[in-house]
Amino acid sequence: MVSSPHEAMHRIFQQYPGLFSGVSEVLGIDLPRPTSVTVLPNDLTETSPVERRVDTLLRLEAEDAEPLLLAVEAQGRKDQDKPASWAYYASYLLTKYRLQPMLLVVCQDRATAEWAAREVSFGPRQWPLLTLRPLVAGPHNMPVITDPAQVRKDLALATLAAITHAAHPDAGAILKSMTTVLRDTPQNIAAPIVELVAQGLGKQPAAQLWRKLVAVDLSFYKSPLSEEIRDEGRAEGETRRAAEDVLDILDVRGIDVPEAVRERVTGCGDPEILRRWHRRAVTAPTAEDIFTEE
Repeated sequence: MVSSPHEAMHRIFQQYPGLFSGVSEVLGIDLPRPTSVTVLPNDLTETSPVERRVDTLLRLEAEDAEPLLLAVEAQGRKDQDKPASWAYYASYLLTKYRLQPMLLVVCQDRATAEWAAREVSFGPRQWPLLTLRPLVAGPHNMPVITDPAQVRKDLALATLAAITHAAHPDAGAILKSMTTVLRDTPQNIAAPIVELVAQGLGKQPAAQLWRKLVAVDLSFYKSPLSEEIRDEGRAEGETRRAAEDVLDILDVRGIDVPEAVRERVTGCGDPEILRRWHRRAVTAPTAEDIFTEE
């Protein structure tokens, strides 16, 4: 089942560990391309009762370079307590793994992204002890990809870009470019991306557009989302036929059906209620009488 955008914005890095190479290039960070990426446990809890978990944690290894730790955090809103937590993560990871840590914060709205990108200093103003400088990927700096050729160039980056631009005015063109490419992509590669985009769009208006595009452009794929869409389509079809059956019975019996009754029957999406109306339509003296006891 589709869950929150928060999950999609960091789990995509677990699904496609090499994605950070494309993101770092977009963000203008000169890092060697990893030759190996390992997903590490995200539990940063110590023996104290406070539980702390980074969203996603990766170990990046590259030729002729020291390994790095990449903590990925999905941030949906401003949270004044987060910078202190992020500083804790960095210190803990450095202590535990003896590797230099980096923090990437992924956001879907510009205000949160700009807030997360601020440098935050800890310690007295006269002598700061620690300065936090997260990398931030969001609608302010991720590419708006509407060209299928660009989607094909880096499908994982295009997926993340689509998620971060969930509220973009060109969301339709962005999502259409995705399904155009996914039509020609092997199902084992395309299916996880279909689900990640659906998950990442959450309750944004673009989510319904994505469902329609998947239903039309990718109808031959089998994935949790496509099966859910097909199930909904079958249920809608059955409900529509049930409403037509109610009206047909009244019509066969020669009973006049006012427009208000017709609209109420065709607008009903509850199969159980339609079944009750269907039974009453067999004997009701008027069309309005099928609603008795409702």
